[in-house]
Amino acid sequence: MRHFSLYNGDRLHVRMMNARNFLSVLLFWILLSAPAANGQQDKAAGTADWDKLVDAAKKEGKVTVSLPASAEMKKQVEEQFKKRYGIEVETFTARGSSAVRRMADEFKAGVRSFDLHIGGSSSIVSGMLDEGILDPIEPWLVLPEVKDPKQWWGGHLWVDNAKRFVYTFQAYLSEVIWYNTDLIKPAEIRSLDDFLNPKWKGKIGYLDPRTPGAGDSTWSFLWQVKGEQYLKKLVAQDLFLGRDQRVLAESLARGRVAVMIGNSYYSYLPFLKAGLPIKSLPRLKEGNYGTGGSGNLAIIKGPAHPNSTKVFVNWLLGREGQEIVSRALGQATRRLDVDTRFLKESGTIAAKDVMSVNDYLQIENQSEEKLDKIREPAAKFAHAILK
Repeated sequence: MRHFSLYNGDRLHVRMMNARNFLSVLLFWILLSAPAANGQQDKAAGTADWDKLVDAAKKEGKVTVSLPASAEMKKQVEEQFKKRYGIEVETFTARGSSAVRRMADEFKAGVRSFDLHIGGSSSIVSGMLDEGILDPIEPWLVLPEVKDPKQWWGGHLWVDNAKRFVYTFQAYLSEVIWYNTDLIKPAEIRSLDDFLNPKWKGKIGYLDPRTPGAGDSTWSFLWQVKGEQYLKKLVAQDLFLGRDQRVLAESLARGRVAVMIGNSYYSYLPFLKAGLPIKSLPRLKEGNYGTGGSGNLAIIKGPAHPNSTKVFVNWLLGREGQEIVSRALGQATRRLDVDTRFLKESGTIAAKDVMSVNDYLQIENQSEEKLDKIREPAAKFAHAILK
């Protein structure tokens, strides 16, 4: 049997080879782990930047926000944002057309009372976008969960053609026809044509379609699917028109009218809580339109509280903010991590729960393009026949 032995020189050579191999392996693992380490550093740096932003926002003390006329949304937004960040939310609630008119007038006068507005698309486009008083939104998006389009059904969707100034964070099928359960059985109105029955003359309420909001949005849907002759016949039913959403909601709840067209869920919320006999009418034969409802965001150019505005925008578009807004308004967020199936109880169907993005884009009527092609001519017709 032959025995092999290593002389001192050979042993030294092997040790040097092992050392080089060890260093190569070590270097490989250092390089491999570098991206993860850098990612952790970036995350830490991002957290530090966010903390600095929040501190700066606290020094500003408040953010001023224009909201839809929802007492529940006002209450929840004020309480929950302050609870989260210790920053006051000064809110202004009104119909969108009134709010944007005031903001545009103040902006032209050099006054910066408001930082941002949340509301319907029509009033934003006509009263803010066309007036050139809005800031591009993307620079205000900071948190990864807000910036990442994968967090949103349909990615980032916009109202304006430029896809910069009016961000829509909701998408659902409309729930703007409600009835008094003491006066109507759902089976009596299963088609838009049923509103023309003489028995409902003087018993149909309508949120005035001559002003921006769900009233004119629904009117444009009727104009598109039923035509102008139908609308003339509907007007001949002696519509109970109004512009105060709460007054209209109360008129339905108290039985002044049997059915109401154009009011949203949040207008009825106080009366629902009081147990009054009102419900959303089941979907009619003609279907309904898609909308972002009151879930459109616009930021005033050069807001008075820039840091607080940035913190608020990222909270609003995050999971917590979207859960709060969806429940308060009874309208459906596009965030994929927020459950919207509960909204069916209030007659709202979240687009992300029932259809593709392409299907929704076909039936929505709130984008700037649809406003120009459908809602503007329908509104002109409303002004022509409603005196």
